Amino acid sequence: MRAAARADVLIPTCNRPIALAATLATLVGQDFRDFDVVVSDQSDGPAAFDTAEARSIVRLLQTRGHQVRLLRNLPRRGLAQQRQFLLEQARASAVLFLDDDVLLEPEQIGRMVAALEEQACGFVGSAVIGLSFRDDVRPHQQAVEFWDTPVEPEQVAPGTPQWQRHLLHNAANLWHVQRRLGLSPQERRLYKVAWTGGCVLYDTAKLRAAGGFEFWRELPEVHCGEDVLAQLRVMARFGGCGLMPSGAYHQELPTTVPERDCDAPQVLDPHGVAAGVP
Repeated sequence: MRAAARADVLIPTCNRPIALAATLATLVGQDFRDFDVVVSDQSDGPAAFDTAEARSIVRLLQTRGHQVRLLRNLPRRGLAQQRQFLLEQARASAVLFLDDDVLLEPEQIGRMVAALEEQACGFVGSAVIGLSFRDDVRPHQQAVEFWDTPVEPEQVAPGTPQWQRHLLHNAANLWHVQRRLGLSPQERRLYKVAWTGGCVLYDTAKLRAAGGFEFWRELPEVHCGEDVLAQLRVMARFGGCGLMPSGAYHQELPTTVPERDCDAPQVLDPHGVAAGVP
């Protein structure tokens, strides 16, 4: 077995063969090349990666030196278990959890790895932008707090003032802010977050030290917010930040999790104590 890459791209997928192929295709053109890929599928029928389109992209990734592992993780035991399963496959010192409906600009993974290594924090997130909202300007949702010092641990939880930071990640707010600031892909500004969805690079050891997604056993099978809860725990111990400009874009597909009554950060506290799990 060859030496581990500097980063593993971990992609959970379910019933999205076209979106998955598009996401994989954006990995082919990354300027940063020292990464491998793990896909974990929970589709109802054939695996989302079991299409001619996805297989052709996988072969191209392999010819460019990336190891690609295509796995099935069944039966379904919830989103947190799916993410924990992926984390258990990781061998790299950094893991990029990338949703199966996200497109990346060519500089994106390299910029995230550089920021994580520079800050030595728990995670760096690139919030996904919905470009269908590019003409929907919302100044009231565009407040941003930059890190002008090294990233430090923060206690963030639902109901705290810091929780309102999530508004910056709605629609195309982040896109409007970074355009207003005139930031090029070669520039890097780090900012304070409540959480970041869809494209988050973790220090693998720090994520595991914070418990990873082991809390899946404390949740019912149908839940959401597992990525948020993991980030809150990592941020409390090691710090975390958002990266601007973001080069991650949402394909804006309907959610595959329509039932959202059990929101992990609302029913589990940052230290893993159950608080009324149904």
